[in-house]
Amino acid sequence: MLTKTIAFTGIKTAELIDTEVRQVEGNLVKVKMEYTVISGGTEKANLLGMNNTSKIFPKFLGYCGVGFVTEIGDKVQSVSVGDRVLVYHGIHTQYNVVPENDVTKVEYDKVDSLDAAFVVIASMGLGGVRKLEVELGESAMVIGLGLLGIFSVQFLRLSGAYPVIAVDLDAKRRELALKLGADFAFDPMDADFTKKVKEVTKGKGINATVEVTGAATAMKTALECASYMGRVSLLGCTRVSDCAIDYYSQVHTPGIKIIGAHNFVRPKTESYPHHWTHQDDCKAILGLLAADRIAVRPIVSRVVSPEQAPQIYTELCESKEFPMGTVFDWRNI
Repeated sequence: MLTKTIAFTGIKTAELIDTEVRQVEGNLVKVKMEYTVISGGTEKANLLGMNNTSKIFPKFLGYCGVGFVTEIGDKVQSVSVGDRVLVYHGIHTQYNVVPENDVTKVEYDKVDSLDAAFVVIASMGLGGVRKLEVELGESAMVIGLGLLGIFSVQFLRLSGAYPVIAVDLDAKRRELALKLGADFAFDPMDADFTKKVKEVTKGKGINATVEVTGAATAMKTALECASYMGRVSLLGCTRVSDCAIDYYSQVHTPGIKIIGAHNFVRPKTESYPHHWTHQDDCKAILGLLAADRIAVRPIVSRVVSPEQAPQIYTELCESKEFPMGTVFDWRNI
């Protein structure tokens, strides 16, 4: 059986091609996808062959999506044919075949599939927030308002952080962050940026920062704004180290905790405080969506056909204003 799949076939080159669907057996689950979401930072880095990515093509990306189970292996127990599920670390394709542990049943009929398609990437933002161990009333900041950052803003607010400060170069993203729960939104290039942060935190600085850009300059900004004994969660993947950091004066002396928050650094089977499995985080987010405690729809920029993949990925590589919430619709392919 063939399936339509988006492949990165070379630097700055994406194509919609036919690939063979893997045989379903054992613990494998086949899912007919409804939607998959572009993760702009990761996919752009891979399409450009940047640092900390594979240089071997073709590549197949697209780790965030939702669809319906069409076939299961004989060892699968948690889902059945017909179930609507999230697909974790699948790819942009009509049919994903993944291990049972990489699907999560959507148990809330109220949650629309277009919203559910973002839950896997939202869970990565939640994982970064959890590791900060935020207490009610602590100040928090998010640097970088892509998908991970915009969800982190919402989770920090739900965690009781105050004030929640959103930071990004893009004015539209700052405006969106304010609509979704940030108390303040600042441009990091503002000459008075650090002064503004200190003012809204009554001179104390930031207790808990989520750094999502992966840029060394952003890390330096996080440290400059940190409070005594503050924490910085590194959620963004570092691609470029373009400035020096004085670790003695900015980390060692003030007692700053720098926390690696890569999504793969999670417990695999059992959650425990501040460290949840991806399955449990996804279930928690689905519940919050069903209860209208978080919002996805304002993040959705456009829904496009996979047939537009070559143009969409050219835009991702070349445009500085690539629409953040870009979704592929696989239902009619």
